[in-house]
Amino acid sequence: MYKHFLKRFIDLVISLLALPFWLIILFIIGPAIYFHDKGSIFYNAPRLGRDGKVFSMYKFRSMKMNSPDIRNQDGSTYNSERDPRLTKIGHFLRRTSLDETPQLLNIIKGDMSIIGPRPDLPDAALIYTDAQKRKLAVRPGITGYNQAYFRNSISQDEKFGNDVFYVNNLTLKLDIKIFFITLVTVLKKEKINNQGFSREYNG
Repeated sequence: MYKHFLKRFIDLVISLLALPFWLIILFIIGPAIYFHDKGSIFYNAPRLGRDGKVFSMYKFRSMKMNSPDIRNQDGSTYNSERDPRLTKIGHFLRRTSLDETPQLLNIIKGDMSIIGPRPDLPDAALIYTDAQKRKLAVRPGITGYNQAYFRNSISQDEKFGNDVFYVNNLTLKLDIKIFFITLVTVLKKEKINNQGFSREYNG
């Protein structure tokens, strides 16, 4: 019952209650992003959703306009405190995870959940093993098992495995545990960056 009904109900209730507070964040952060380089406030990132459906995941833009797409050797997105693509406000947004808060709108739309596997880039579908495709059985989350315990400190293949573990063991108790561990991880600003070997990605 939790997985198929109650989880979505809880997502909607929490998201709608949080929406007025997020609007305050938007009115403060939005102008700061825009006036830094006169670029867009949001970055709409294509991601894989439930059942492999591609959707636009909303984020506050933390990089300079028209920045190149740089990936780690395993195909995962590159993150570094010294990433030259980041704007000054972008550094702050990344450290505090405020860049992820627009995904509240994705939850209301039904694309995402508060807790779930982190949504991958669409081309990840080409490298999933049959077992790893199991992660697409549920809505992706703003946070999840990987974000709570490891954030960006493990490889992409390990993340896929943890996502499958989450889907196979999904319960209300696990979601509550992940939620509170995520709060601690974010407040401590731990394991934010993945600074492995990187390369510019051209598709």
